[in-house]
Amino acid sequence: MRRIFGSFAYSDGPRDSCWWDETAPRPDWPEARGELRADVAVIGGGFTGLSAALHLAEAGASVVVLDAKYPGWGASGRNGGFCCLGGGHLKDSKIIHRYGPDAAQNFYDAEVEAVHLVARLLDRLGIDADTHSHGETQLAHSPRAMARLRRAAEGKDGATLTERADLAAEGFSGPFHGALTLPVGFGLNPRKYVLGLACAAAEAGARIYQNSAAGRIEKTGEGYRIALPQGQLRADTVLICTNGYSSEDVPDWLAGRYMPAQSTVLVTRPLREDELAAQGWTSDQMAYDTRNLLHYFRLMPDRRFLFGMRGGLMSSPRAEAAARARNRRDFERMFPAWRAVESAHNWSGMVCLARNRMPYVGPVPGRAGMFAGLAYHGNGVAMGSYAGRLLADLVLGASDLPYPAAMRAPMGVFPMGRARRLLMPPTYAALALGDL
Repeated sequence: MRRIFGSFAYSDGPRDSCWWDETAPRPDWPEARGELRADVAVIGGGFTGLSAALHLAEAGASVVVLDAKYPGWGASGRNGGFCCLGGGHLKDSKIIHRYGPDAAQNFYDAEVEAVHLVARLLDRLGIDADTHSHGETQLAHSPRAMARLRRAAEGKDGATLTERADLAAEGFSGPFHGALTLPVGFGLNPRKYVLGLACAAAEAGARIYQNSAAGRIEKTGEGYRIALPQGQLRADTVLICTNGYSSEDVPDWLAGRYMPAQSTVLVTRPLREDELAAQGWTSDQMAYDTRNLLHYFRLMPDRRFLFGMRGGLMSSPRAEAAARARNRRDFERMFPAWRAVESAHNWSGMVCLARNRMPYVGPVPGRAGMFAGLAYHGNGVAMGSYAGRLLADLVLGASDLPYPAAMRAPMGVFPMGRARRLLMPPTYAALALGDL
């Protein structure tokens, strides 16, 4: 594999002390060995790959899922658990300018349907993922940001504005200038969800393999041949579902088309009622602030508090320690009453960005029978699950889901090739200045 970060980023180091790992046992899947055959090969065992595998297997296809580690090892098993609107990073006005007047509404419809898809899967598959929150709440970090939230609320069905003077009564005390709540979305335990998807896909007939990294992918007269550490897999169709943990050469088309970026999370011990009262945060809403380099946080059903932030640009033991320390400093600054509350669980993972700042779901150009779904910009719980369903529909040849033009647009190539992450420090510096 050719990846753009050093080996530490793809080791167990960044996910060391991940809270989710303590909440649900992980099945021990077999390793792929010998000569294997399937209708569809799914590379990547996260939300996208497992959603695709589940829907394909339920439709009667023969499916093999390959994961370099194990299902849920990557971002799908270590994210903040926000099942919410999102997936792209473009304003509606820019979507309209690039893709046409109907495109923004079509993409919004897909965002909403993505959240509903996850809710239906949890219910249909009987997955208890510790869900909570009625929609999501965005908190203004400045008066100017609050003015933007007031404008954003116009025309949004079910939107609720909370002015600064009323935040405490809603359980949102903190350094905020108001809030906007949208009624779509909920929080969940991502490990319980991703493992539930994996088990359901296996029960439907999908064969799932861990420690089975896909290597060279070759086109043959009958489909594709994928090299494996202990054998090979032949398949008619290949789905690339590796997102922020992609490789430049699996397949070669991916080179330069995705940008991994770090997100860091902490989880506290369970908070007592007097500690919650002292800080004035008693809401069960999942929330995030209006910064470009945003913070996201929620009080979970067991009364642990999860707090995360974007912004890590390097990956090494030293950089990881610095990112965790920075996350803790911001947590204490925003919630000072909890400065003495321990947060033994700290970890990080990679989100995935695209040059056009929109997710991609569609065919790999020049590779008949190969499709890809990736680049959810830190909102992969819902959109990754949705992309997997769309990929399954593309293979099967029919879909009743919104498939926006903005998600079908070909992925562009970042400048600087494998050195492209050098673009991020000045970009992040500009975003930070915009947050002032």
